[in-house]
Amino acid sequence: MAKADVVNGNDSGFYFESLALEFLLQQGLKLHSRNVSCRFGEIDLICQLAEKWVFVEVKYRRSDAYGGAAAAVTPSKQQKLRQTAAWFLQQQRSQAGCRFDVVAISGDSPYQINWITNAF
Repeated sequence: MAKADVVNGNDSGFYFESLALEFLLQQGLKLHSRNVSCRFGEIDLICQLAEKWVFVEVKYRRSDAYGGAAAAVTPSKQQKLRQTAAWFLQQQRSQAGCRFDVVAISGDSPYQINWITNAF
């Protein structure tokens, strides 16, 4: 995807999720699902690391004003992610451990990527 597409907002969410996914794959995670939705909310990326599920929220902000990308994962958003993850684990009939990570992307290309493991 060209940078102009991101600036114009065309598929920017998919672009930054793909950027985050590429980064996470380089760190050894394996993708299970993208954009998993249920009545509680949506999880951007669901990955696995060894026997653990990793639920990833991806946020992009051009600047760090107002707290930046990581600050956009509010307590309300965290609750929705927890509920969606619980639903997903029930569907998978999985009792494996899990964690919630945030990939906060900021700036202009080349982007700053901040991977926050066990974010909440």
